[in-house]
Amino acid sequence: MWIDTHCHLDAVEFGGRSDSIAGAAAEAGVSWIVIPAVDASNFATVQSLAGRLDNCTYALGIHPICVPGADVSQLDVLRDAVRAAMADHKFVAIGEIGLDFFLPELKDEATREKQEFFYSEQLKIARDFSLPVLLHVRRSQDKVLKYLRRITVPGGIAHAFNGSFQQADSFIGLGMKIGIGGAMTFPRALQIRRLASQLPLHALVLETDSPDISPVWLHPERNAPREVAGIGEALAQLRNVPVAELAHSTSENAFSILPRLRGLMAGTDAEHGPGIASR
Repeated sequence: MWIDTHCHLDAVEFGGRSDSIAGAAAEAGVSWIVIPAVDASNFATVQSLAGRLDNCTYALGIHPICVPGADVSQLDVLRDAVRAAMADHKFVAIGEIGLDFFLPELKDEATREKQEFFYSEQLKIARDFSLPVLLHVRRSQDKVLKYLRRITVPGGIAHAFNGSFQQADSFIGLGMKIGIGGAMTFPRALQIRRLASQLPLHALVLETDSPDISPVWLHPERNAPREVAGIGEALAQLRNVPVAELAHSTSENAFSILPRLRGLMAGTDAEHGPGIASR
């Protein structure tokens, strides 16, 4: 079994083919896909997708790239949406939230301050509802960590991580997992490959960030959640461990950091028997 812990299945790049793309992922052994929201405008979309597709779940949050155009009232919308979603077994986390200090339009002081405000307020929502977080940490690892130390949340995933070993250790020490995706498959991605090969296996989860960050065999074509199986196989080869062991370990890591997903898995097993769990 494989788990894609980060996939924007609602993205326009998929051209409305989300159902068939999720089905292709299931055929490739991807038993679960987590679809994070990026803005209040797509909360209902990700919820509807997850409700319709057997192997999909979702998270709710406001992405840092969307923060410049967001009104502060969206934070109240998010809190209300989370409160309502707690009754939905397909709802597993707060995300995608965090900070992005890479894009030029996000670097000015006012925008950085607004990003940090939205991020800290969303951490408080995660804390208040005891939910894990899906973190965007592009060129912002230390600042993301600063707020995690101030506002305690029950774990989460540092998505598309590309920081130092010291920063990775800090995230892990705060109860986070490290998201490994298609970037790891490129031979020239030396730092990411070192992290993927040397960090403890219990700290790693797999992701695609579809439709972005395609693996080397697909680049520059659009990424898809079925590719998480190939990414997992590449990680197993890099770490010199059996593929089955890597699949089991990373899936267990995802379940441990997303406990509502584990509960969903238990419910699926009870309803459908062992078939889906053995994929």
